[in-house]
Amino acid sequence: MPRFTIETTYHLPIFRHAMYSADTPEVACRLAIEDDDWSGQREDCESLGETHVTGIWESAGPAYRGQAIPVPAHFGEAVQRKAAQFELMLGLLKIIVGDTQAPRPPSGWLGKAEWAIARGEAILEGARDPVEPGDAP
Repeated sequence: MPRFTIETTYHLPIFRHAMYSADTPEVACRLAIEDDDWSGQREDCESLGETHVTGIWESAGPAYRGQAIPVPAHFGEAVQRKAAQFELMLGLLKIIVGDTQAPRPPSGWLGKAEWAIARGEAILEGARDPVEPGDAP
């Protein structure tokens, strides 16, 4: 039976409180973002991020030694899945708008759009991604 080394992680929020003098809240936020002094930082152990898979290797040995295997998307970090989904949906919207404005027949985006909707719903439910069109056996 094959053995795999799996690397999982979670994000530990680090925060700080600092005072900034500014004319507006936007300027104060900009000052806080640009401030690189984290000497008073604290860990927020009550707001840990979700556990997600960051690496898989086909071996029973240490990580990074065996053959790396792509991590299935549904085991990745939800925020990264949402970002990828946003990029996909934006691309599809651009195609749809382009097709409605062009004097040519639609470019075949309907199947990809249906898959994108199903994938978005899966992300919101914390479920596996559906099979992408063209990847089906």
